[in-house]
Amino acid sequence: MRPELIEIRRQKVARLRELGVNPYPYSFRRTMNTAGLLDGFDARIDGDPVAVAGRLMAIRPMGKAVFAHLQDEGGRIQLYFKKDEIGEAAFAILELLDLGDIVGVVGVPMRTRTGEATLSVRSFQLLCKTLRPLPSVKEKDGQTFDAWEDVEARYRRRYVDLILHPERRRVFEARARLITGLRRYLDERGFLEVETPVLQAIYGGAMARPFTTHHNALDMRLFLRIAEELPLKKLLVGGFERVYEIGRVFRNEGMDRNHNPEFTMLEFYWAYADYRDAMDLVEDMVRAAVTAAAGSNVVEYNGHAIDLGAPFARRSMVELIQEHTGVDVLTAPVDGLRALLIKGGVTVAKFAERGHMIEALFDLAVCPKLVQPTFVTDHPLAISPLAKGHRDRPTELAERFELFIDGREFGNSFSELNDPIDQRRRFEDQARLREAGDDEAQVLDEDFLEAIETGMPPAAGVGIGIDRLAMLASGAPSIRDVLLFPHMRPEEGRATSDESGDA
Repeated sequence: MRPELIEIRRQKVARLRELGVNPYPYSFRRTMNTAGLLDGFDARIDGDPVAVAGRLMAIRPMGKAVFAHLQDEGGRIQLYFKKDEIGEAAFAILELLDLGDIVGVVGVPMRTRTGEATLSVRSFQLLCKTLRPLPSVKEKDGQTFDAWEDVEARYRRRYVDLILHPERRRVFEARARLITGLRRYLDERGFLEVETPVLQAIYGGAMARPFTTHHNALDMRLFLRIAEELPLKKLLVGGFERVYEIGRVFRNEGMDRNHNPEFTMLEFYWAYADYRDAMDLVEDMVRAAVTAAAGSNVVEYNGHAIDLGAPFARRSMVELIQEHTGVDVLTAPVDGLRALLIKGGVTVAKFAERGHMIEALFDLAVCPKLVQPTFVTDHPLAISPLAKGHRDRPTELAERFELFIDGREFGNSFSELNDPIDQRRRFEDQARLREAGDDEAQVLDEDFLEAIETGMPPAAGVGIGIDRLAMLASGAPSIRDVLLFPHMRPEEGRATSDESGDA
């Protein structure tokens, strides 16, 4: 941004003040937005004046008249300022306005000779004089040419992106409808929405690295939660039988089109149910919520027509791997699985056990091929430390499923482990993995163990990634497209909090 352009606008602010105009008044009382004005517009022509407010997106001086476009949340309307109508003093103020300024206008609806819906302005008020010019968006022959081509800049300055491309608001409206649909679905089935701590002395509930912070008053290290799971299961112990939470969770891991270090998770816990019950509920809930957000149960995503109306496939992880590789991963030698992964370009950690290799082989050979909604069931027990052992193969597999659509995981569920003796042993196994180098292994949580030693009913637990569902419902190719303010690398020349001296 050229500093002289900002200085010119600063000078206009000073000139406005000299003329007795407050460039930043307290309020403006409007009677409707542009959508309401345009709805039944012809019936309003030459009728009573209406008051609208918004941002000037085009200004075209024509001697003693000025045409402009005003944009608000509801759309755009053309404005017609006539010097003889608003007076010489007001017209002089109009000359000090720029693209991007926010104004309130009172005018009478009319149509121009070309038939364009227009507001003939009787009076106007400057509501916010902008100092920083908007990037230009040019129009020619009905085509739009966007001079702001830097996608990274659009993510960094979402507010500018939404001004220049108001159609992108539809993505976030769909996201809001999705969350409302999920809440309504669970509320109607007797689930209670609760809130649990984001700052935790011990993190758990997922296989992930945490963010660490420090509480000054208590002089103790705290972690941002990586999941909502463990506090919610304590509520099952306390007597709540159906609880859920929609909130932010934080994982100190890589960023790509499917991952952001903070994201929104829905988790619910359902006493006296198991993962099969949860599978039925999740299928119906996802179908209902995405349909409410997208307006259809068939959504176009990544070049595929995803049919949420059809029954979701249900396949075991072991069967799927054998189908795609010919390998029975439960009986094949571990060295053979390792060699197969290395051949596929996968780096195998030294601490990896059979369960880790089964999961890695699934990710390599199967996951990208699961386009239509598919529940992948019965994961290795070793990678599911909070799930009950499978009732048919309790030493090898867990009662767990993940929902995959278009090669991405959308949800995770267990028949929750409520045997405190088994849970302690699983935590101890995880501790050994941490010592061997697995920094995503679960941390032993004595407080949680004490809770389930008090007695937790059998239950199904589910976690669903809201951001990925929002991507599906809106057709967005990247998680950044459904986050209003995604995390970005710092721009060159801009200080971070540490560099500026902030704690």
